[in-house]
Amino acid sequence: MLNFFSWALIRLEVTRTLRNKKFMFFSVIYPSVIYLLISGTRNTTDKVPDSDLTLQAFFMVSMASFGALTAVLMGNSERIAKEREKGWVRQLRLTALPGRGYVLAKIAGAAMVTLPCIVVVFLVAATVKHVRLDTWQWFALTGVIWAGSLAFAALGAAIGYIASGDAVRPITMIIYFGLSILGGLWMPSATFPQWLQNISEWLPTHAYASLGQAIEMGGSPHGKDVAVLCVYFLIFAGGAAWLYRKDTLKA
Repeated sequence: MLNFFSWALIRLEVTRTLRNKKFMFFSVIYPSVIYLLISGTRNTTDKVPDSDLTLQAFFMVSMASFGALTAVLMGNSERIAKEREKGWVRQLRLTALPGRGYVLAKIAGAAMVTLPCIVVVFLVAATVKHVRLDTWQWFALTGVIWAGSLAFAALGAAIGYIASGDAVRPITMIIYFGLSILGGLWMPSATFPQWLQNISEWLPTHAYASLGQAIEMGGSPHGKDVAVLCVYFLIFAGGAAWLYRKDTLKA
């Protein structure tokens, strides 16, 4: 459970993020620009191999997921690493904020700023590329992409405790682009060689994108994809909590 101090920290995190214009540009505007660049080379009738899903709709979900991934992974990892160096985390330990509350607050605070990333990509897809879905699908897509981002917020928190302030950006970028490309956010994983498809289907980004793609095709998210993301969330959140306690003992 989150106590008063945890909720206060969440509000602080959201406020700080919204005031960071550079971060908001890359997490909100950047995915929409990439979506337009990628989808601009495709016809509206082109479809994902072995699927009835159009590439326009595929890239809409992929870039919305990519934007959410940017907001929670990049933002969380760098912020935590810098806070550790500046002694902010050490100061928080003197308050009534429990360790699990700090980690959960970081995850929740990061996830709360993903909605603008998702909504802007959807608006661009609907108005510029004329992607059409039922009303329930738009709401369901927003919900699953937002919920799925929690796993990557937890990963960002864990990275922030592993890396120093100078090393956190390159480490996060490698993980960030590696998961995005291999997970099928930049191109359908069906176009990969079979051996790479076998690896891709167990990555959190593949399960993340698959949640939205299932809804776009009129169905519900597959149980396997939900389970994969839940397992990754528990691993990443547990790792972040363990690293927090370890960092506390060293201080």
